[in-house]
Amino acid sequence: MESMLNKLKSTVTKVTADMTSAVMGNPVTREFEVGRHIASGGPGMCWRIYNGTKKSTKQEVAVFVFDKKMVDKYQKFDKDQIIESLKRGVQQLTRLRHPRLLTVQHPLEESRDCLAFCTEPVFASLSNVLGQWDNLPSPVPTDIKDYKLYDVETKYGLLQISEGLSFLHSGVKMVHGNLCLENVILNKSGAWKIMGFDFSISSTNPSDAEPKYSCKEWEPNLPPLCLPNPEYLAPEYILSVSCDAASDMYSLGVVMHAVFNEGKSVFQVNKHDIFKSFSRQLDQLSRLSPTMLNKIPEEVREHVKMLLSVTPNVRPDADQMTKIPFFDDVGAVTLAYFDSLFQRDNLQKSQFYKNLPKVLPKLPKRVVVYRILPALTSEFLNPDMVPFVLPNVLLIAEECTKDEYVRLILPDLSPVFKQQEPVQILLIFLQKMDLLLTKTPPEDIKNSVLPMVYRALEAPSIQIQELCLNIIPTFANLIEYPSMKNALIPRIKSACLQTSSLAVRVNSLVCLGKILEYLDKWYVIDEILPFLQQIPSREPAVLMGVLGIYKCTFSHKKLGIPKEHLAAKSLPHLVSLSIDNNLNLNQFNSFMAVIKDMLTRMEAEHKTKLEQLHSMQEQQRSMTINTSQTNQSEETKRTPSPGNQIDDVFGGSSGSAGVNGKANGNSASAPQLNRMSLTLEEKQRLAKEQEQAAKLRNQPALAPQSIKPSTPSAQAKDLTSCLLNNMTSLGSLSLTSPPRPGLIQGSTISAYPSTTPMGSMVSNGYNPTMGFQTGGLGMRPPGPGLYGGMATTTSTPNFGALTHNQGSTNTPDMSVLDSLFTSNKPKVSLNQMAPPKPTPGTTATPWLNQFGSAQPSQTAPMQGSPLAMGGLTSGFGMQANPFFSPQNFSQPTAAPGMNAGGGLRHSSSVNNDLKDLFG
Repeated sequence: MESMLNKLKSTVTKVTADMTSAVMGNPVTREFEVGRHIASGGPGMCWRIYNGTKKSTKQEVAVFVFDKKMVDKYQKFDKDQIIESLKRGVQQLTRLRHPRLLTVQHPLEESRDCLAFCTEPVFASLSNVLGQWDNLPSPVPTDIKDYKLYDVETKYGLLQISEGLSFLHSGVKMVHGNLCLENVILNKSGAWKIMGFDFSISSTNPSDAEPKYSCKEWEPNLPPLCLPNPEYLAPEYILSVSCDAASDMYSLGVVMHAVFNEGKSVFQVNKHDIFKSFSRQLDQLSRLSPTMLNKIPEEVREHVKMLLSVTPNVRPDADQMTKIPFFDDVGAVTLAYFDSLFQRDNLQKSQFYKNLPKVLPKLPKRVVVYRILPALTSEFLNPDMVPFVLPNVLLIAEECTKDEYVRLILPDLSPVFKQQEPVQILLIFLQKMDLLLTKTPPEDIKNSVLPMVYRALEAPSIQIQELCLNIIPTFANLIEYPSMKNALIPRIKSACLQTSSLAVRVNSLVCLGKILEYLDKWYVIDEILPFLQQIPSREPAVLMGVLGIYKCTFSHKKLGIPKEHLAAKSLPHLVSLSIDNNLNLNQFNSFMAVIKDMLTRMEAEHKTKLEQLHSMQEQQRSMTINTSQTNQSEETKRTPSPGNQIDDVFGGSSGSAGVNGKANGNSASAPQLNRMSLTLEEKQRLAKEQEQAAKLRNQPALAPQSIKPSTPSAQAKDLTSCLLNNMTSLGSLSLTSPPRPGLIQGSTISAYPSTTPMGSMVSNGYNPTMGFQTGGLGMRPPGPGLYGGMATTTSTPNFGALTHNQGSTNTPDMSVLDSLFTSNKPKVSLNQMAPPKPTPGTTATPWLNQFGSAQPSQTAPMQGSPLAMGGLTSGFGMQANPFFSPQNFSQPTAAPGMNAGGGLRHSSSVNNDLKDLFG
């Protein structure tokens, strides 16, 4: 790979160096930029042809360069002869102006190293095209190597040469003298042009009717570049040293033979013995074999044979050759007409352009693109001819590749896109809009093509608006979505609302209906359907157009109308339109059919939604019940905590709440689901909840902190008896315990959540039907030696089932308990700590409001001592009273406050207070 790259680099460097050295210093380079070496031509293929551009105008040209190094092998005299011959040929060409002659753009310039002049853009010489590649760059350009002449090109090329000779013979009175393949140049458009006037001979009596030409005798000692090509010379030029216009016609016959025989002439001439060769040639021409002309088309074979005749008078002249039937080919005639357009008026041109689409398909693409297209685009400067030329240009564009279209056609079309007059231009573009959108680059579509469509929609001509609306659906799929949404659709809607033409309004609705499939669903729902309600017209055709858009949107698989929109907007609008008096029976039936379809689908969709929602609700309800039953069964299996001993104290009534704050049965079951219709977001939320619940079911159940209350007995217990029994059991404790420390004086702290203010007394009451009266008990926290060795369990029960005695106004006297405790600080009587008496007629606060939610049970070690009241040994400790919590008691330092015997001091009101307290 590296070697190949190096070889390519060296080749390019060599070619560039040769070109630079050859042209550098020549005055041509002051005005022209010399480019790539593309071809060769002229006498002996001595001229190198480069492409180039004019620096001032950027006009494309061809630069012919003759490197003087090519003749270094000759003597100075021969070198001078060659240079003079070449200069004479170029100067003669510069003076002559004709469409069949190569046009010189800049005259010959000479420098120390080269000769150079500029002409119209050139493709190659005819000799290059037919396989003679002398003086060409290496490697040979592929466009020349692969070039093949079409029949129409050959016919018209030979016709062009004949016309050029006719101009020289009749107009200038000149004989070319060296007509051969290397002196025929193909320009960039493919036209055949004559050059190489190095050996041309002018008439000695140009004013006379019969011109006379004097030719020089053949000098075999001169260099080949100083002599014409002998293979194309007429026999009389060598043998009799005479020439006239017929000599050029012989050369034309040899050229025609070479064109049809891959560049081979009729005879091969020995240049070292030219006279003997021509004598032999003369004999062969007198009895020309038909096999020598078998490759020449039959319709021109006889004319070629006449051109090769040894008798000059038999040869047809140039004018006669231009009129032979061989050149009456439709393609050749078409190309000839293009070359003479500058002589035609607009009427003749318009007739020709109208019939041109019938001929273009019969011509080769290369001929059409490089010969006909430039002639057509040149007519864009004439606005009156654009409507006749434009269809042909677009027809050619269809056969071009995208690259050819962008490079050869689009630059000339861009100015035409902006022309608004005549209106036929816009109509033609609209009819070929699919072609333009397919091959035009996106940037040019945005800047040139779509603005033309927008102008058509806003044009004052109703005909143009109708045509535009009818054509838009045919290329809507080629328009980018943003351009359609932001520019095209708004203009269609504006045309529908602002026009006074019923046809434009109907066509607008039809156009919208056809391009709905290229739009987004929500754009249609948010923009198109509301637009339909803005149309004020009530003509039947307009109403049916509105119905058509609703029907297309409703039935299209990609679009569709949501049931909410159907119920709120679409159906009300259609129902109001359906009863319009302008509609006939069939149109009314069409409306009702669409309305019924919408109602049916809306009913089915909403019914399906409700069924799914109902199923989800049932599934959620079933799942909630199963979860509750599972939790209840797991709680039943667990062992009750010590806190349940409180239930034994109060009898475990079936109507009471458990100490853990849980209601009997399923009173705390989950709330029922909302039975109302749910939205899509609520359904999604329910689905997520079901998924989470399913995950919870798969996890092991967590052990709850609360304890299930014991199963209530069938018969209610006597709470007073239970309490007295417990107190009796406590009386068995020894009354000879160490002295009890005094209580810390302070405010009473409630052990349970209450709705009463902070610092208020705890209300400790029972239902009077169960043996207790409403009362209050306030106590200071005991010292550490009061209840030694006793484990106290506190729970926060749910006393929702308990209420105050609303009718009781008796407050027990608590002074009897004052003797139970001693303190270093002033004592506060228990009567002062009791809650105030309720006002008559006022309802006491329920237990539920006083104790709130359940609290977890806590167990703390406490110290206890025997308690003797009125000679009755009984115990009244923390375990017997569930309303005291050790959390609310501090542990003060011990203080003596009991008698020496360790017993409590008796009060005269003890028995009365106990009687009031326990009934």
